[in-house]
Amino acid sequence: MKNRNINVLLLENIHPDAARIYEDEGISVRTVDGSLGEEELCKQIKDVSILGIRSKTQVTKRVLECAEQLLAIGAYCIGTNQIDVDACSKHGIIVFNAPFSNTRSVVELALGEIIMLIRGVFDRSAKLHQGIWDKSASGTFEIRGKKLGIIGYGNIGAQLSVVAEAVGMKVYYYDLVEKLALGNARKCDSMEDLLAKADIVTVHVDGRLENRGLIGADQFRLMKHGSVFLNLSRGFVVDMDALVENIKSAKIRGAAVDVFPDEPKHNDERFRSKLQQLPNVIITPHIGGSTEEAQQNIAEFVTGKIIDFVYNGGTTLSVNFPNLQLPGIRDAHRLIHLHHNVPGILAKVNNILAEHSINIVGQYLKTNEHIGYVITDISREYGSAVITEIRNIPGTIRFRILY
Repeated sequence: MKNRNINVLLLENIHPDAARIYEDEGISVRTVDGSLGEEELCKQIKDVSILGIRSKTQVTKRVLECAEQLLAIGAYCIGTNQIDVDACSKHGIIVFNAPFSNTRSVVELALGEIIMLIRGVFDRSAKLHQGIWDKSASGTFEIRGKKLGIIGYGNIGAQLSVVAEAVGMKVYYYDLVEKLALGNARKCDSMEDLLAKADIVTVHVDGRLENRGLIGADQFRLMKHGSVFLNLSRGFVVDMDALVENIKSAKIRGAAVDVFPDEPKHNDERFRSKLQQLPNVIITPHIGGSTEEAQQNIAEFVTGKIIDFVYNGGTTLSVNFPNLQLPGIRDAHRLIHLHHNVPGILAKVNNILAEHSINIVGQYLKTNEHIGYVITDISREYGSAVITEIRNIPGTIRFRILY
């Protein structure tokens, strides 16, 4: 298997450990510093077996139709809304992401920014660089005892909850899904309830389209006068015009924003935002998960999952395939059959093997709403007729021979 021609394309400055791990497996790797537009990606992807991206590259249906050899996409980040995941499933392309690897980095940035905003450190530092000595306690506070409202209580929100409580904050959270409260955090029955309670509001929701415009003029109206606001989730979650208006009116006394509706595709492109030059506003270039530790963890995690899939068939923690953790095999051949989730596929696979007197030494089946995934280990050599018959089973999406 490892002698087969597998090509990897890594975009957007993915940590070099990813390329090193692939190369150690004898896999050919190409890297591109920035993201690629749809037209260029269509040209580059024709012979690619594994595509690695971060948040800016858009993997559209058209791109996937041009991908003649693509087996897997690695999203070396948390979100996958930049990928047409449904189209990937229809083409038999697995998608992996890194839902946990940069959690701590985002949490530390959020906590640091909360302290900076409550104390007005950012503006005082800027003044001092200009030679202005502004020593005053007026309008600055400790975070101890303040009420932190967390919208989205997933991996990041929950860990921020624990860290914030450890430094003396009172934590409230709201999530659409029922989540177990950690420590002494208190669940709010509605986002409106949370907004009215919190001194600091921080958003940590995912990239689903339903979250577009989640925080707008109506939500800012419910917040306390002089509250602090953070968004380290997705740029389209917040109405920027409403945020700017509330900062200018001092309803929001400080804000930290790490994500924007329109972001540069690479570091050489100029960035512009209405948030620039506003008082007590920290804007950062989408670096919530951009620490050496996080990027190295992501590189190791996603690359490891893809290699396990390519060489062993494992799909644990994939975004779109049924999740199967598989043992290694010896003295056998492994066949992978991906199909639409319709009745009778497993029986057809087994009937074909039985008709050719091929013994099954191990078999694993898992399905989700749309896809069935069958791994079959067989003990003897097989002819091309067996492969042809299995490939031609109605409902087949993709068939692979691993060993």
